[in-house]
This record gives sequence, structure tokens and C-alpha cells, in this order.
Amino acid sequence: MNDGLIYDWNQVAPATKPPVVMLGDETLRDGLQSPSVRAPSIAEKIRILHLLDAIGVDATDIGLPGAGAHVMRDAERLAREIVEARLRIGAQCAARTVVSDIRPIAEIQQRTGLPFECCCFIGSSPIRRYAEDWTVDHLQRCTEEAVSFAVRQGLRVMYVTEDTTRSDPETLRRLFATAVRAGASRICIADTVGHATPSGARAVVRYARRVIDDTGATEVGIDWHGHRDRDMGTINSLAALEAGASRVHGTILGIGERVGNTPLDLLMVNLVLMGWLERDLTHLDELVHAVSQATGEPIPDNYPVFGRDAFRTATGVHAAAVIKAFHKDDPELTDAVYSGVPAKLVGRHQEIEIGPMSGKSNVLFWLERHGIEADEELVERLFNRAKASRTVLRDEEILAEIEHARAFTRLDA
Repeated sequence: MNDGLIYDWNQVAPATKPPVVMLGDETLRDGLQSPSVRAPSIAEKIRILHLLDAIGVDATDIGLPGAGAHVMRDAERLAREIVEARLRIGAQCAARTVVSDIRPIAEIQQRTGLPFECCCFIGSSPIRRYAEDWTVDHLQRCTEEAVSFAVRQGLRVMYVTEDTTRSDPETLRRLFATAVRAGASRICIADTVGHATPSGARAVVRYARRVIDDTGATEVGIDWHGHRDRDMGTINSLAALEAGASRVHGTILGIGERVGNTPLDLLMVNLVLMGWLERDLTHLDELVHAVSQATGEPIPDNYPVFGRDAFRTATGVHAAAVIKAFHKDDPELTDAVYSGVPAKLVGRHQEIEIGPMSGKSNVLFWLERHGIEADEELVERLFNRAKASRTVLRDEEILAEIEHARAFTRLDA
């Protein structure tokens, strides 16, 4: 397609591409904390694991083994699947910042031979400390003991301060510095209740970078873990990357506690379209549907990119533009004339429907795509049927109307 057909204001003053962009998936851990989902079977978890690997996710959290024997059993089975299937995806497990939660992760690592990243989390904000009757000294002691223990067990450690985006700078400085000195290789900033705005996300990431630099550590990375209580999960993840984070977390379909986490599927689409990430996303639609089926979480019709209506139109003026582009025999033009996301990117295509807002061009195109001769009487009949309907016509309704028209014609003859 001729590049001159779209003037891209996004490129007038674009954000600088981050030097490193990695993806951390939380679907099988944080995502399953949603009060509405059902727990997937181990077979469903394995299918999701393979699809996460296929789309190039760097690491996935496969559970919190300290929560009980059933979680530990599934986490070990998933770890063995990574080893036996030679998947490239990295394995993580969550743990409270206590030795009793970390020990099971070390045991799985020893039994499977798969390197693990231990994600140690602890609440850090003043409001959380007040509710729990914790002191900063207590948090610091827990941090040093737990991180040091994990490192001695041969685990890589990502240290997570829960509610980072509502935590005071001095507490964060003490906790981050303690974790880095104890051997943590990554610091994770958690927007646990979806409090942050993009400016807040950038500010706290830059602060974390300064604290890490002040310790003298040269290879400690920064993660961003966002929730979507204010529906800023995706934009905050992009802001965190701009500010110096190198790995961002999310869940497929954005499932998770309360209203969920950053939707990893939509984040990936945006990162690819921005040129910040190179990935083949043709399996992403399959993954979204696999997670929906496994958890019972429905995909809203108007969910961006992967919802039923994402590339579907029945409005006359919109459909007309798509149809005209189609008849120019230019697939890229067809995919872009009325769409901000190329359907082909995720293995889908543009769909033209017939409904009360449609024009006759919709009818003609539908008949053409279904190999049905479009005589004037049939077009008029379908057009009138659509105008009398309160909804878009289903394919079976259109086919039934066509059959009625043919039956009438035979009787008339």
C-alpha cells in the first residue's frame, strides 16, 4: 500500500524506542485470582503455556507453590513441560517474602533442573503498613532474609514491592537497596490497585533507577506490574518502558483480581504497531480464545482486536469504503481504510455485515463473497429485510430470506 495514504501524527514526536522490551505473563497466577474465573485444568494450562511460548512471551509466572500442594503440583508439571517440550519461555513462581514460600520453588527447581525466577512480594505503602501493623524495619528484615535465602538456593530473584505506586520514596529506597544488596537481579514496581497515571508511572520508574544506580549495581533490571482499576494498564506499561523499565507484565484478556491486570494481548499489539517489539502475533487470537475457554471469562463483542466486532461493520458508509478498497485488489488498503489495527496482524480479516444501518453495497458485497448472484429484486428484498430488523442479520437469516425469494420465484413461474 502507498505509504502516502496515511499521515501518521504518531511519528511527529514519537517516544524513543526502549533498548530492551521483555514481556512477563501472569495469566496462570495473578490472572486466576479473579473472583469470576474458574481454575483451568492442567491440560488447559499446558495448552496456554505452549501458546505463550509460540507468541514469544519471555517469562510466565506458573503459580505460588507456597499456597498449597495443588498449586505446587501444577507448577512442577508445567516446569516439566517446559523442559520436555524444550520451550523457550522462562519460568517464574511467586512467593511472599518468607522462607517457607521460597523453599518449595527451590525444590521444584532441583527436581526438574529448570532455572526459576522467584518473585518475592511484600507490601510497602504506608496504608498497607498501617493496616498490617508493620514497620519499615520489619519489612527490611523480611526482605534481607528472604532474598538472601532464595539466592543461596540458586534462584534468580525479582523483588516486588506491592502498592509501589502509593509508597513513599524513603521506604522504597530502603527496601530496594536492601533487596539489591541481598542479590536480587530485578526490582518490580507494582501498581497493585491501578492507582498510577502515566506521569506517575514514569516518575516511580525513574526513581527506582536512581536508587539502583546509587547501590552501584550495574545489571539490575526494572519490571512494571500494572492493574487496570482506572483502565490505564496499557498506557502505564508504555510509560514505564519509556522511563527505563525493561520488562512489563500482563495477563491474557486482562483477567485478574478485581477488574484485572494490564491486558497482555493488547499490550503486545500496541508494542508491535509502535515498532518497539518484533513478534509473530498470528497465534495470539488462538491464545485469547484458549484463555477464555479455560477460565470461563467471556470475550466482550467490543473487546479491541480480539472481540467479535473488532473487524466487523454493518454501517453503510464505513462498509462502502472497505468494499471499494477490496475491489481495488489491495489487501493492505482493505485492512487499513477503516481500521486502526490490521486484522491480518492477528490472523483475522475484515467482515461486512447486513443490518439496519447498512446500504445496498453491504448486500451486494455479502452476496458476492458467498458466491450468490445478486439480481436487483433479491438485493432489494434483503435490503428491506435489514431495514426492518433491530439487529444485524445472522448468516442463517440471510440465507433463509434468499431461499424464500427463490421459492417465491419458482411458484410465480
